[in-house]
Amino acid sequence: MTAVRAAPIDHARITDGLAEALRVKNEAARLGMALAPTVDRVYLVACGAPNRVMLALEYWLDQTRTQLHVKRFFPAEFVTLEPRLDERTLVILASKSGTTRETVDAARYLQDKPCQTLAVTSTADALLARAAKRTLLIGDTEQAHTGIFIALQALVGGLMHARDGWPHLDALLRSLDALPEVLVEAARQNDARALEDARTYQHDRTLYHLASGPMFATAYVFGVCMLMEMQWMHSIPVEAAEWFHGPFEILDASTPVMLLLGEDPSRPLAERALAFCKKYSSRLMIYDSLDYPMHGIDPVIRPIVAPFVLQAALNRFAEHLSELHGHHLDTRRYMWVTEY
Repeated sequence: MTAVRAAPIDHARITDGLAEALRVKNEAARLGMALAPTVDRVYLVACGAPNRVMLALEYWLDQTRTQLHVKRFFPAEFVTLEPRLDERTLVILASKSGTTRETVDAARYLQDKPCQTLAVTSTADALLARAAKRTLLIGDTEQAHTGIFIALQALVGGLMHARDGWPHLDALLRSLDALPEVLVEAARQNDARALEDARTYQHDRTLYHLASGPMFATAYVFGVCMLMEMQWMHSIPVEAAEWFHGPFEILDASTPVMLLLGEDPSRPLAERALAFCKKYSSRLMIYDSLDYPMHGIDPVIRPIVAPFVLQAALNRFAEHLSELHGHHLDTRRYMWVTEY
């Protein structure tokens, strides 16, 4: 019987797919520095995975004690809430394709408002790019999740550097240059384990994902955007800070839980949840960014990129699981198929 496993890791697909994002990152950092004196409020607006990239950005802006007022929105809610918009408001909108209906609608809604708008998307002809006053373009790439992160983190790094004296901008830009190779390294390091985990959990239809702080972005993207959307699993992300306020009652000896640990100040929250889970279940997958060397990443930047490094490692789990399920990751029954 032929062993079922995912296709080999494609080094070029990952690194080439991020080339345009790397090219634009210096432009993004300069733009962040230029915008810093003109901005008091930053609104982060996106759906799905880009929204969770923004969750990580929001975390680091708060952690630096920025004087900026920062808030993250889903586009449809943003339009209905009608938050304060003036010439010192920067609205950042992101979409992989640049065609996400709610995000494009939000950009169009802002066209006659006095605020500044910036779109992060694939190409200049995308609907979102045409609706915004400024753009950062990451190219038409399968690596859009990380590409959006690279562009936006460089922009936010420039903002924090110019406005709040954040001293790590140069280290950030060097580390972002190293990131594509680190993602390949993480996928390779985790490949054998990912196959083993996929075989162990292939018949589970329910899986919980626990994480804290910016690592919750990965818990969500992996749990919802990959396993729920792409494998039709009951795949539920839970924030470690909320675990002991209801969700932990679901845990028993048969409950499969994936725990993701990062290197940011929220790590003790995830460690507390992990200690509890170890008491009551042995069906745990523990993924810790400290286990990954991240060659070329400055130590001070490791906590910032850790969620994306674990995402690259976990992608191999999803790819192996897809093969075992006989359910391709591109298969949908509603998204882009029906009216909704």
